[in-house]
Amino acid sequence: MMQREAIFPTNRHALYDAHGYSAAIKSGDLLFVSGQVGSREDGTPEPDFKRQVALAFENLKAVLAAADCSLDDIIDVTSFHTDPENQFAAIMDVKAQTFNTRPYPNWTAVGVTWLAGFDFEIKVIARIPATP
Repeated sequence: MMQREAIFPTNRHALYDAHGYSAAIKSGDLLFVSGQVGSREDGTPEPDFKRQVALAFENLKAVLAAADCSLDDIIDVTSFHTDPENQFAAIMDVKAQTFNTRPYPNWTAVGVTWLAGFDFEIKVIARIPATP
């Protein structure tokens, strides 16, 4: 059985403990990152939607960094949106600033009705770079 290792960013936010989950699980050379939301350090949602999306990406980067990964190591992205039609422009703006190097990861966007007070969530699978 392959071992799995829990990964947490340096500034672990309150949601991990409050809801009992790991920020990411390292299994072999893959990193499975839990859905990251635009939460402040106390776990509360950022009220400004575009800033909430940007914070979700910042939280994602922190989790990746804790596993010695970067955005370039991402293979698969799934994002969840409470109002995709009206949120699309803001999300695409932040996405374009974040993923600005080709090839882009594959991406699946899903419309949902509830994200525990949040309006955007992003989860990824990344390949962990080989260490020399």
